[in-house]
Amino acid sequence: MNEDILKGQWKQLRGQIKQWWAVLTDDDLDKINGRREQLIGKLQEKYGFTKDQATRELDDRLAQLRQPIPMGR
Repeated sequence: MNEDILKGQWKQLRGQIKQWWAVLTDDDLDKINGRREQLIGKLQEKYGFTKDQATRELDDRLAQLRQPIPMGR
C-alpha cells in the first residue's frame, strides 16, 4: 500500500491500526496522520522494532486487509 492510499484511507484504518498496535495512542495516530514513514518510526520507537521489522510488520498487516474474505458455500 503506497503512502497516497494510506493517507486517503487513514480515517478508516485508524481503528484497525489501534487493534494491531494497542500501544499507539490517539495522539500518536494524529501525529502520524497517514504518513507511512512516521508510522514505521513510531513502531520502532514503541515496540523496539528495527526499521526492516517495522516495515515488514506494516506491509504484512496491510496485505491482510487486501485479501478477499472467503465466501461460504
